[in-house]
Amino acid sequence: MNYSIALIPGDGIGPEVMGPAVEILDAAGTKAGHVFTYVELEAGGLSIDRSGVPLPDGVVEKVSQCDALLLGAVGGPRWEKLPGHLRPERALLGLRKGLGVFANLRPVSLLPQLRSACPLKDEVLAAGSPGGKAGFDLLIVRELTGGLYFGERGRSADGSLAFDTETYSRTEIERVLRTGYAAAAKRRKKLCMVDKSNVLESSRLWREVAEELAKEYPLIETSYMYVDNCAMQLVRSPGQFDVIVTSNLFGDILSDEASVLTGSIGMLPSASLGSLDAEGGKSIMGMYEPVHGSAPDIAGKDIANPLAAILSAAMMLRYSFGLEKEAALIGTAVSRVLDSGLRTADIAGKSGAGETVVGTRAMADAVLEAVKSAPWTEGEYHA
Repeated sequence: MNYSIALIPGDGIGPEVMGPAVEILDAAGTKAGHVFTYVELEAGGLSIDRSGVPLPDGVVEKVSQCDALLLGAVGGPRWEKLPGHLRPERALLGLRKGLGVFANLRPVSLLPQLRSACPLKDEVLAAGSPGGKAGFDLLIVRELTGGLYFGERGRSADGSLAFDTETYSRTEIERVLRTGYAAAAKRRKKLCMVDKSNVLESSRLWREVAEELAKEYPLIETSYMYVDNCAMQLVRSPGQFDVIVTSNLFGDILSDEASVLTGSIGMLPSASLGSLDAEGGKSIMGMYEPVHGSAPDIAGKDIANPLAAILSAAMMLRYSFGLEKEAALIGTAVSRVLDSGLRTADIAGKSGAGETVVGTRAMADAVLEAVKSAPWTEGEYHA
């Protein structure tokens, strides 16, 4: 099969982690008989420097003509003093809205190889987790195109007052909840809807819609939690969660908090999905990016962790192309490299026992070799 992929390398470490992800995609494609073609585009800080805007005209249209978008991080302190509408982050908002990707999936799990990099004690990790094992495997589904980030905003004439407005419609809430339920049905069949309905009117609508929709999914255990309690529970008993569904702002904050539990935000991929196809399987449009930022302070130093970008590429294979086996091939390669003891600096354990700290390129090369050398037989890999 042939697939067209839009690439936006981004700023800071974005190009450094995007390059290896593309190489590994090509290696997996070659093994499975697929051809990936790439359309490279500009957005974010680089675009501001070259064209004066974070998202040039025509970029969204060009992306929509491809099968999926792979995106590096954007932004950095050099653009922080620009007006809000000219900040690099506006490119992300414009892409999400323009492509109609309304559900952001952020898987958060503790890999056994990285146990020493997690700050929590074994008894905390075991609390509430299936079988009482010291670990967790949860999925945060964040609404992506509504809420505070897209509401009316402004300042008073004298600049002494500022406001941002959160607005949600029933349709926006229902569609992201259905995405969460679809994910929960394939996992441990538990969904927790997180809001602040004791204070916010928008959250009260979330709660109302969720309670109505839960009746359609009797096989899924639905629960509700205030966001402040959820923030506490993530560090008190992360194993209790399976799928968390929440608003744009809350999802942004909670997923970054949860990333610390994995050892490093440099390990976390993400998928931003739109409506599913007629069969309810593949996303009509998907946007894939590592959760981490552009980290300009380490750009060009060969120390950034490329695994989040590589795993984001694997999510693209699964959710946009339906290539479960190819996605699992990449995931297995990452696991085998970690088994060998290779670590970038951000995921190196405190003891250092049996670990070898390597740079961006060396880590990526190890995963690339693991993909190339892996056998390719039916049933060898599992999603």
